[in-house]
Amino acid sequence: MNYKIIFIGTSQFAVPALKSLIENKYNIICVITSPDKPIGRKQEIIHLPIKKTALEHNLKILQPEKISDIASKISDLKPDLIITAAYGQIIPEDILKTPQFGCLNLHPSLLPKYRGPSPIQTAILNDDKTTGLTIMLMDEKMDHGPIISQIKIKINDQFNYQSLEKKLSQEAAILLIKTLPQYVQNQIKPKSQEEEKASYTKILTREDGKINWQQTNHEIERKIRAFYPWPGAWTEFNGKRIKILKAKITSQGFLELELVQPAGKKPMTGEEYFKGNPIT
Repeated sequence: MNYKIIFIGTSQFAVPALKSLIENKYNIICVITSPDKPIGRKQEIIHLPIKKTALEHNLKILQPEKISDIASKISDLKPDLIITAAYGQIIPEDILKTPQFGCLNLHPSLLPKYRGPSPIQTAILNDDKTTGLTIMLMDEKMDHGPIISQIKIKINDQFNYQSLEKKLSQEAAILLIKTLPQYVQNQIKPKSQEEEKASYTKILTREDGKINWQQTNHEIERKIRAFYPWPGAWTEFNGKRIKILKAKITSQGFLELELVQPAGKKPMTGEEYFKGNPIT
């Protein structure tokens, strides 16, 4: 398909979709992603996942602080279609109206359920048994536009945020390639979302990872999975912060801390940690 496509995304979730478009010979005229930022204690500049993929395939890259700042550049490129995934900014209306086929967004939930920035974590926290992937036609409201296609995914109790995100990103790439030819040939009729069923997720902070030990063991275990690797589930013991990386519910119903990481130290088993930090 020789339609001119601009791909907009930042995080690892968007990578399989971009790679799949490239592998299937779609005409990616530009990739828009977030600016480079220093990471870690050494404040090293490391290419974000989408930029790294774009560089590997010699694609044109734009990295605006605000996407609204490059609206004229996007217009000059005369894209037929814009595809977005895990970008982190609201796309303004003038950009949405630029391509003839509009802007498609890949969202990791079954919209209108779990609009917003943390649908994967919320699905695990709420002990949902299914989630999914939605391709929607974007409008000026967040995750509000009509649905183009969807796919359901079962959630088992082994998924954490990282592994479920990977699964959903792979399914997103497959669904996108399946959907695009039908969409541009007007074989799909966009379906309005049922607004009365809409629910919203929040931007997560490190403070959200603090464990409330008044919750049930099952709720805590889900939080540990939902927040791995970021923002991380944590607690304080003997005045020091400790991350809980992995846990499980035993047959007796106890919460077993399988892998922990004290502040400034490498991960270790819960057993190793409590040998040196006994509970009295």
